[in-house]
Amino acid sequence: MAEQQQQQQHGVVLDQDQFCCSICLDLLKDPVTANCGHSYCRSCIAGCWDQEEEKGVYSCPQCRESFSPRPVLRRNNMLAEVVEKLKKTGGQQASPSAALACAGPADVACDFCTGTRRNKATMSCLTCAASYCAAHLQPHYSVPVLQKHKLVSATAPLQEKMCSKHDKLMEVYCRTDQQCVCYLCTIDEHQGHKIVSVAAERAERQKQLIVSQQKVQQRVQERERELKELSQAVEDLKSSAQTAVEACELIFTELICSIQRRRSEVKQLIRAQEKTAVGQAEELLLQLEEEIAKLRRRDTELEQLSHADDHIRFIQSFQSLFSPSESPDLPRVVVAPLRYFRDVSDSVSDLREKLESILKDTWPRISATVSSVDVLLPPEPQTREDFLRYCCPLTLDENSVYQRLSLSEDNRRVTFVSNNKGYPAHSDRFTSFQQVLCREGLSGRCYWEVEWKGSTLSAAVSYKDISRTSDDSLFGRNDKSWSLDCSEDGYSFQHNNVKTEVSGRHSSRVGVYLDYEAGTLSFYSVSDTMTLLHKVHTTFTQPLHPGIGLTFVWHQVQFAELIKLW
Repeated sequence: MAEQQQQQQHGVVLDQDQFCCSICLDLLKDPVTANCGHSYCRSCIAGCWDQEEEKGVYSCPQCRESFSPRPVLRRNNMLAEVVEKLKKTGGQQASPSAALACAGPADVACDFCTGTRRNKATMSCLTCAASYCAAHLQPHYSVPVLQKHKLVSATAPLQEKMCSKHDKLMEVYCRTDQQCVCYLCTIDEHQGHKIVSVAAERAERQKQLIVSQQKVQQRVQERERELKELSQAVEDLKSSAQTAVEACELIFTELICSIQRRRSEVKQLIRAQEKTAVGQAEELLLQLEEEIAKLRRRDTELEQLSHADDHIRFIQSFQSLFSPSESPDLPRVVVAPLRYFRDVSDSVSDLREKLESILKDTWPRISATVSSVDVLLPPEPQTREDFLRYCCPLTLDENSVYQRLSLSEDNRRVTFVSNNKGYPAHSDRFTSFQQVLCREGLSGRCYWEVEWKGSTLSAAVSYKDISRTSDDSLFGRNDKSWSLDCSEDGYSFQHNNVKTEVSGRHSSRVGVYLDYEAGTLSFYSVSDTMTLLHKVHTTFTQPLHPGIGLTFVWHQVQFAELIKLW
């Protein structure tokens, strides 16, 4: 006690927890220090590293620093002396008020304190089956007989460590029944079971704990990385959304300005034409009024002449009234039908209907494009309803269609015909095979369906720069296209001139699902249910254009149609 008081006077305060092994949680025994600076019992750290022998990489259980090769453990003499002194002096060098704090509701109370307010126990003796505060623990460090007792930290009531049947310390573990028992239990109901010491079981569980801890720490690192990526993705999404809003606002503003400018131009044209036409008409009105007045005067003169009784005067006046110098009459005025500017209104009305039609056709594509933007990749579709969320409007490109393929008015249905359609020459037109591409290039998550009838169908996707004239321009015969070939006999898949037979039930409708970012292209047989026929895993480098190919067969109707799902 004198030494303890002297240490307290000099400000030396030692806490036993600071000198416990983080593996066994007891005071250090034969302490050694790893290269990272953390200290352990020699047997504890050696046991941990024995488990990592196969990997050849050894780590500190506390900071996870790795070592290779296995470090040579050397005894920490200074730490060993401190631990020994701590054992002799009672292990608690804290201030008396802290060491003898009253036990709270969650603390273990000292079994030797009397009165209503017992002190908090710091250690429990497994031999004595009692818990002690710092004051009552001193004999266990000074009395030779008590020094041999097993002391542990008082973290839980000692009664929880006692066998309820024999009132003995549960010092062994029954692996058969997965529970701690006392030695007397091994003679009775646990006789013949697989029994080990709690220390041995602890060591085994400690190994599992270390492995579990490593997995948890690895998972934490993965989650922290995902958290960082997700946070960055959210910021990028917000920035991209703001940029898109500003760009779209500018585009729509320019579009509105353009329409307003055209409106003003139409108004000016109408007013200018009104002024010109009215000016011409008003000038003609004046001429007509003058001519009418002149004709009225002539009519009066003729009327007066008709009643003259002087024959000579009549003849002379008649000749002057009908002399050749008389000015000719104006040409006949023909007024246009009462329509005037109605045709202009009709033309502007047609423009409005065309703009509304364009907006109506384009809006689903814009909406689908916006809906496909997300921070997280959505789960893989499972049902047809899930796939329909990614349907996109598609139209066949008349500039790429083969000469003997006829397109419907809405450019969604293609039919094989015997005569040449006479399409104009175009660099995008296929000239060697009966196939056609869609106008739209896809680079997100998209789904479409093709219904077909005839001998064969090629449901394909292709890069825009696929050859249009050579022998390898057939879908699937090059590295720029992927094609599922369908016939009544079955299916096959072809890419880069490599054909793969595909099994599946025949169906007149094929579904195609593209996940561009994930690099997957899936083909489905669509009937009452969707059946996966073939799935491609690759990396796409350009937008993909859906394509349709048909094979020529005489006297057989052959067509394929992009089903309108949007």
